[in-house]
Parts: sequence; structure tokens; C-alpha cells
Amino acid sequence: MSVCAKKLDKDDLESSPTPTTNSMSKNGDNGDIVVNTRAECSVCKRLYRDPKILPCLHTFCADCVRQLEPFSVLSRVNNSKAAPSEREPRSSAVTVLCPECDSEVDIPLSGVDGLTTDHLALDEVFFQTLMTENNVLCDLCSDGDAEKRCEVCCVNLCEFCCQAHRRQKRTSSHTVQCLESLKTQGRLSRPVLCSLHPGQELRLFCESCDLPICLECAATYHRDHRCRSTRDVIARHGDRIREMVTGRLRPRLVRLEESLRKVDQSQDALQARVDAVADEVRSFARGYACAVESHCLSLLRRLEELRVQRRNQLHLQGAQLQQALTDARGGVEFAERLLTRGSDAEILSAKGVTLRRLTALVESGYDPNLATVAPDDGSSICFLPQEGAGELGGYPVVGVIHFKSLELSRCTIEGEGLQQGREGQRGEFNLVCRDSAGEPMGRGGEAVLVSMVHKEKKDCRVEATVVDNGDGSYAVSFTPVEPGLYSVWVCIKAQHVKGSPFVLNVKRKVRRHRGTFHCCSFCSSGGSKEARCGCPGSMPGGVVELTRPHGQSLGGFQGCGHGHKGHPGKPHWSCCGSVEEASECLPQSVITAVGGTVTTAGGRGSSSPRGHLRTVEI
Repeated sequence: MSVCAKKLDKDDLESSPTPTTNSMSKNGDNGDIVVNTRAECSVCKRLYRDPKILPCLHTFCADCVRQLEPFSVLSRVNNSKAAPSEREPRSSAVTVLCPECDSEVDIPLSGVDGLTTDHLALDEVFFQTLMTENNVLCDLCSDGDAEKRCEVCCVNLCEFCCQAHRRQKRTSSHTVQCLESLKTQGRLSRPVLCSLHPGQELRLFCESCDLPICLECAATYHRDHRCRSTRDVIARHGDRIREMVTGRLRPRLVRLEESLRKVDQSQDALQARVDAVADEVRSFARGYACAVESHCLSLLRRLEELRVQRRNQLHLQGAQLQQALTDARGGVEFAERLLTRGSDAEILSAKGVTLRRLTALVESGYDPNLATVAPDDGSSICFLPQEGAGELGGYPVVGVIHFKSLELSRCTIEGEGLQQGREGQRGEFNLVCRDSAGEPMGRGGEAVLVSMVHKEKKDCRVEATVVDNGDGSYAVSFTPVEPGLYSVWVCIKAQHVKGSPFVLNVKRKVRRHRGTFHCCSFCSSGGSKEARCGCPGSMPGGVVELTRPHGQSLGGFQGCGHGHKGHPGKPHWSCCGSVEEASECLPQSVITAVGGTVTTAGGRGSSSPRGHLRTVEI
């Protein structure tokens, strides 16, 4: 950095301008304060002091970059063949996060000082200072107001120092401009000086090192390198930057801006749509709330009507009972007083009128059944919140007042499971609870009890399962284990429904045939001598010698054949001998009598030609 640049940076540090003073300027039209953000560091919110460019092309003060927390640290050794200005001892490569874009950027091994200086930011700082401060002191004498500025040395000069600056041989060729003219230009354009040789402008470019250098650098450090004038190489290098910007990045910027615009439009459209739907939801909720409130009031009015109706019914019933009680008590008291205090003549004389009154009370007086008195204790009135109640104002509403009362004489049994059953098979029937009008109750919750007891075997009971369907019907299932007649009690609240107790007839389990329905064992077995049959028929040579082991035959057939002795004369089952194809199989213990010889089904024995098969069903 040159002496002039260092002096300018020192003045900025000493003055320590705050954003409210040095980073603001007055607009000439209306006098408003305008902040030039290009001259202000986004971290410290002050004018740039020694601005450095990060690899992500964001500029910050050098001190602000030094204060950033390291994101990662990697130990490295610098290349010893580098230029003397770039050689550093063993150091560590530090990575930080850019405060602007949050990108991960690397700090050179030489530290923050190795970052590229943002000369444009320095121009903006000076221009901002020039625009905000009316009086700029001379940087050399610090006594008078500066009127000129040396573009090479980057110092502000008063008139006296400006003349002395021009008289010196080393600075006589420097360009000096008036500060007032600089204000009208809108920006400053000054030469970039070498950081190794103060006062030397970077007018050459070392293509070997890809660095701008001064004449002294070219004569010393870059003596053997290919160095050319900046004017000769600026076109080529500038075109590379221009081509990257105009050929690639500008179209991408257009696409990104268009995409971002579409995203913003989509967000706006989404927000608009969400707002519209939210309005619809609120409108619906308000209407629905009104409908629900109206429905609530309607339910409460209906509940009050039911209360008044049932109260009047109970009041009428109470009045009838009170009158009947008064009449009955009067008749009883008179008759008892007549019998206990009256003489024989008095009793006989009042006998006629007394008997007529007592007879009238007995025959036509109100004699209630205790089970039917006040059947409605309020339990029949309930609220069903899940029941649909139609629409109100175009909105569907739910919740109804249920007020039906159970009538035992109207309850019905549906299904054949309560009339007949089968041993070991599941039986079912349904109990439908109804009100006094014969309509289903439409709700569950009743205390239903089902008891099944064998009529002959009192210790034989069948466990019944009752399932509440929730709609006034109850599914009853059971599985009897023994055949016979059962007494079935179906009760609600310990009272029998109409027809209870019922009689259930459980038949024995069906025995299926295990053999073949054939004409004879000879045909069904393909002529096998060992084939047997449940009928008493036998073929020649089929007599079993009882004295031989296991009843072995003497070589004849053991089954039946066409036209032979004992054949039924028609197709029959080989397992039991039954001639009915659709029938049950006879049990193994069925006794068959063949003439005078007793044999079991499937067994063999002697029989007479006129013998016949007689079965006994158990």
C-alpha cells in the first residue's frame, strides 16, 4: 500500500465515522439524507477501512474479515518457489463463512493481507467523504481546506501544498484535479499503486505470474518473466471477463430472475388462493356455527316439549291413581268399619249397597300392574350425537333427541336359530327391541339376558353370547353340545319378552357316510376278494372259518355280489348298507338281526335266505 493510501486509511481510522455522519449525503433536490451502501461495510456498518475482496466477490473491511470465526483450519506449507512477496512461513489455510452469502471461502496462507484490495470501494469511500463533508482538510499541512486532489498520490491538497507538489521533480507529472469537479463526476478514477514500491503505478502485467506489477517489480522480481503493458493485455483479459458475464452469466441472470419472478408470482398466487380459501372457511364456519346453534336451540326446544309431554302424562297417571286410591280406600274403610262395628242387622241392611260398590271397584276400578306403572323414568330420553339430523340452512347437522320407550310386548325374535338347532353347530337369532308403536328403538344399551337350559338335564346349560348392534337389535349366538329340548329365556331388564320362554329343539349331529354308494363290493372293488360291505350279502366261498386266525376265509369273496344271498337288490352304502343315497350313516353299534344270528353292521355271520336287515335308530 502506498504512503498516500496508508495515510487515507489512517485518517479513516482516526475519524471513526459512524453511519449517521460519514455514510450519508444530502440529495440536492429535496435535501434528504441518502446512504451510499457501496462505501459501507455490511458487517461494521461503517465506511470501508482497507477493503478486501473475498473469493465470493463480497467486500468487507480487513479487520472485519479477521474477526470472522474460522469454519475450518488445514495445515499447509507454502510453495518456496513463489515470489518473495507471496512467501510465508509454515501456516494454516483458514476457511470462513461469508457474512453476506454464507458461502465457504478460503483465506490465503498469507492471511487477510493476501486478499485482493477493493480499489473501487476506496474510490467510493473517498467520494462519499467528499460528498458528506463540506470542508476537507489538506492531507499534507492539515491547516487549510483542501481544494485539489492528486490522483497518483491519492492525497487532498490545499492551494499552497498543491503548488509545492507540482514543483517537486518526482510529483510534477502527477495529475491534480479540483475537488468540485470530482463531485460532479459522480465517481473517482485514480491509478492503482504498487504495494511493494510506494508511488509506483501498476502499469505492467506479468503473464507468467498473472499479476499487475510496477516498473520496479518488473526490473527485480519479474526480470525473467514475460511482462507487457496493461493497455496491451486489458483487451484480452477484459474480454474474458466480459465473455463470462455477457455470454454465460447474463443469460443465467435472466433465467434466474425470470424463475424467481415466477416463484414470486406463484407465492403471490398461492397466498391469494390461501386467503380466498381461508375466507371461504371462515364464511363456512360462521354459517355452520349458526346452523349448529340453531340446531342446538331446536334440540333444546324439543327436549322441553318432551319434558312437558311426559310430565303431563305422569300427572294424569298420578291423578288416576290418586282417584282410584281414594275410591278403593273409601270402600275398604267403610266395609271394614261395617264388619267390625256393625251388628248383624246393620250389616245385613247395608249389605246390598256395600256389595254393589265393592263389586264395582273390583270389576271396573283402576287396578294397575306395578310393572307398567310409570314405565318412563326419563331413561328413554337420550341424545344421539352421531345420528344424522338432515340439513339446516344448507349445512348438514348431526345429533337427535331419542325419546322412544321400550315395549316388551312389541319386541320380536328374528331368525330360525331359536326354533331348531343342531348338536355342535352354531345357532343364531336376533332380538329386535321396539317401542309402543312397533317401531325399532334405533339405539342400544338395553340389559338383555338370554338363558338356555336343557329340559331333561337341568345341569346342562348352553352359554349364549349377546352382541349389541347399537341400533336396537341384539345378535344372540350359541353352540349346543347335546341334543334335546331346551328352555330359552329372553329377558330385558329382568322381564320376559313376548313369547318367552321359548322351546328350542336341538337335533343330534348328522353322521356322514364313510363308504361308497355302490351296487356291490365286487363291482366297486374291481373283483377284489378282500372287499367288504355293510349289507348282509355274500358271494360263494366267502364263509369265514371262525377257527382260523383273525377270521380268515378259505379263499372265497368276503363281500356282496349281484344275485347272491343277502344282496339288497338295489344300490346301497358299503359302510352301513343303507339303500338311501341321501341319508345318514348308521352308527357302528346298530344291531342287525339276520334270521337267528346276531351280527353288527359291517360284520359277517350266518344268515337264512329269508333273513332281512333290521336297523334301530338311536
